[in-house]
Amino acid sequence: MLKVYTCIATQHDLRLVALAALVCALASFTAVNLLHHVGRSEREMRRIWLAVAAVATGFGIWSTHFIAMLAFQPAVPSGYNIALTIVSLVAAIALTGTGLTVGMSPRVPYARWIGGMIVGGGIAVMHYTGMAAFEIAGRVVWDMPLVAVSIALGGLFGAAALPVALQANTIKWKALGALVLTVAICSHHFTAMGAAAIVPDPRIVVSATALPAEWMAIGLALASIVIILLALVGLVLDLRDLRRAGETARMQELADAAVEGLVVYNETTIVAANHSFAALACVDGSQPVGRLLESFFPTVSQGELTATARKPLEAELCATDGSMIPVELIRHNILYAGKQHQVVAVRDIRGRKRAEEQIHFLAHHDPLTKLPNRTSFNEKLEAEFAAHRGTDRCLAVLFLDLDRFKEINDLFGHLIGDAVLQCVAEKIKNVLKPEHMVARLGGDEFAVIVPGLPSPAYATRTAEAILNAFDETGVNLPAGVTIGTSIGIAVFPNDAPDRATLLSHADAALYEAKLEGRGIYRVFEPSMGEHLHDRRQFEHDIRHAISRNEFSLVFQPQAELHSNRVFGFEALLRWDNGTRGAIAPTVFIPIAEECGAILKIGEWVLRTACAEAATWDRPLGVSVNVSAVQLHGGNLPELVEEVLKETGLDPSRLELEITESSLIKDIGRALAVLHKLKDLGVQIAMDDFGTGYSSLSNLRAFPFDKIKVDQSLVRAVDTSDEAAAVMRAVFGLARGLKLPVLAEGVETDAELSFLRAEACDEMQGYLLGRPCPIAEFAQHTSGEGKAAAPQRLRKHKLRVVKDSAA
Repeated sequence: MLKVYTCIATQHDLRLVALAALVCALASFTAVNLLHHVGRSEREMRRIWLAVAAVATGFGIWSTHFIAMLAFQPAVPSGYNIALTIVSLVAAIALTGTGLTVGMSPRVPYARWIGGMIVGGGIAVMHYTGMAAFEIAGRVVWDMPLVAVSIALGGLFGAAALPVALQANTIKWKALGALVLTVAICSHHFTAMGAAAIVPDPRIVVSATALPAEWMAIGLALASIVIILLALVGLVLDLRDLRRAGETARMQELADAAVEGLVVYNETTIVAANHSFAALACVDGSQPVGRLLESFFPTVSQGELTATARKPLEAELCATDGSMIPVELIRHNILYAGKQHQVVAVRDIRGRKRAEEQIHFLAHHDPLTKLPNRTSFNEKLEAEFAAHRGTDRCLAVLFLDLDRFKEINDLFGHLIGDAVLQCVAEKIKNVLKPEHMVARLGGDEFAVIVPGLPSPAYATRTAEAILNAFDETGVNLPAGVTIGTSIGIAVFPNDAPDRATLLSHADAALYEAKLEGRGIYRVFEPSMGEHLHDRRQFEHDIRHAISRNEFSLVFQPQAELHSNRVFGFEALLRWDNGTRGAIAPTVFIPIAEECGAILKIGEWVLRTACAEAATWDRPLGVSVNVSAVQLHGGNLPELVEEVLKETGLDPSRLELEITESSLIKDIGRALAVLHKLKDLGVQIAMDDFGTGYSSLSNLRAFPFDKIKVDQSLVRAVDTSDEAAAVMRAVFGLARGLKLPVLAEGVETDAELSFLRAEACDEMQGYLLGRPCPIAEFAQHTSGEGKAAAPQRLRKHKLRVVKDSAA
């Protein structure tokens, strides 16, 4: 290598050597810079920029060689063969272009290394072709080992130049790549020049056509200008790319801020995407850029995608893990990176789909039991009717109503009631076949559709299976909770020709099953429709009894045992229907509670009784019975306050009788209502004591003013030692709690004697007087009347009244 150094130091103009190195570096950087534009270009522009990069590199190699040749100062005349000089330039450009093309190819393994070696080979070809164009008055003797070294240096550094230059699109890697390429060109040239030794020979004459050094300098100047122009072109492209990169970065930041996914594509391939789309589609952490758009939306055609510019399109996004995600697409055209592109907004609609499914489910199902609701039941029944018409198969409808479900709610509360309904739903579903359908129609009412039956008799099998399922104890239910059901069955086409009639007949069969004892099923018979019609008519008559003035009040006196003084009356309701005649309270009161008419009836009784009592000259008390429905479902304290103000009745004269069973439904609410009533100043009595729970805790917890012992305990006190013992215990309990006791249903002198002996406080019954219109007791309500003995009052009333109702 000393020979190379000596060649440079003694045989070259170092100023021109420096110029050659500078031109080489400028050309190399220009080539590397342009090469990066090749990677960002497409189709025809890619080939154009490859050609421009090849020209820049070829001119750089050629200029470096010939500037260095001008710096070479041999002691003999010299010149340049024009043809070979041009061939050397063409060879440099051609081989460099081939190497760059190979280096940028994505299909060639180790393309950058191979392409770089081809560029290195182009350096050698250009150099030795250029040396062949060098004419001199002498002979050139080559040192072959150095020739080999020069070729190896150009190939090795050239092979490394492209991988380094294309490592990243940054100034650092561009500069390093240009430096390696410069080293490849310069090391090859000066090593090759060191391998050449010129032996002067006067016999060799430089041809007259040889290009003198001065003309070569002009050509090199022109080549340098080309290189400089290409460098300026690269600089302009860099500035443009920098500006676009800034715009792209701002667009990307704005796109990443969007909640919706955004995808920019050029007809088929994704060129940009925001974080939202990458997170949605590429769950494996990969990037969507560079992938085909159809790989994410395989079911969407270009026509459908184009149409989304006018109307959003619902489609499915195929994520990288294979899952299909429902999305909504909207497409627009945009200018991206200076070119026309398309952008698609991708909206994840999984939440909306879930909400729609939930809304649809709630519209067609019962939220508590998750069973189909009445709407779904009717739709299914209509479809089954259409399918069964004209066939020899039967369609059965089963109506189910839980037995004594109201008692479960009253005793255990609505939470247990809800658990019972859920348990019932599971029991029924477990015994049905897939083609059957069970629905909850409301409250404790269920219905089952049983299609495809060979004959009507087969419907009873399903009913029996359901009843057998109810025999099993329900899980997760408190001890003592028993569930029973009654079932009514109607069959198409035997029992009804249409849906409405079929449902009505199933309801009639259910009503018959409940009348006959519950826990059974009944198949519709024509006579059942008449019973159901009577029940519906009965309910209708109850609701209109007030407006028809069919209700009336009778009063039964109450007296103190120690003074025989009548202190008040109990108001009792009577109903005289225009077509049915007199109807006993034990018949119509339960039905009024079931159909909800009891609230209006109870209000009418309270208003009428208080208004009547307010007209009495003597301040006697009046007792009014309160239904459990009034206690828990109405605004009883507000109603009582309003009635007292309207009638002017002293609150202390009003006594409300409440049965213990009506308190159990919601003890907290019942206690709050009773305290509000006590605040008004009215009296509260526990009615029918001895027939319900007779709980001592209730007597302590609730603000009762009196205990009314049921007539079932009174009637046997003179004949049964056990009954007498129970009554004595009640009296002892009442004295301990300092509560007066009123005995109901006193009918004989023996019963009265027992009550007097046990120091009972008050009495009521036929012995004292039967329930009668208040006019029959004018001697007690008027200011002139005097208190009468119970026996005398009884005799008077027995002569006046023939009423046998209690």
